[in-house]
Amino acid sequence: MTTATVPLIREAQRLEKAAEILKTIAHPVRLEVLNMLETYRELSVSDIQEKLSITIEQSMLSHHLIKMKDKGILTSQKNGVSVVYRLAEPNITKIFVCMESCSIF
Repeated sequence: MTTATVPLIREAQRLEKAAEILKTIAHPVRLEVLNMLETYRELSVSDIQEKLSITIEQSMLSHHLIKMKDKGILTSQKNGVSVVYRLAEPNITKIFVCMESCSIF
């Protein structure tokens, strides 16, 4: 491997990671949760369920949250009997500003 190849590999890895994150958040419920956590900073599963614009069973919501946590998008902390979720990286919500500035919206 040449030294010129190393930056290309790093760039490919960065793009792969970006694609993985975009695939993970590419669901209306997950995007709404991200938007919610930007505003409220931390919420329990039941708080998120209550604030969602659609009705969703808690088990399905938990699935979405765990998927985002597994990919490093969210963090969680046990708070008594409930689990509280936060954005692992608050800058992820800048994607909303970027998308809204695109002419296709």
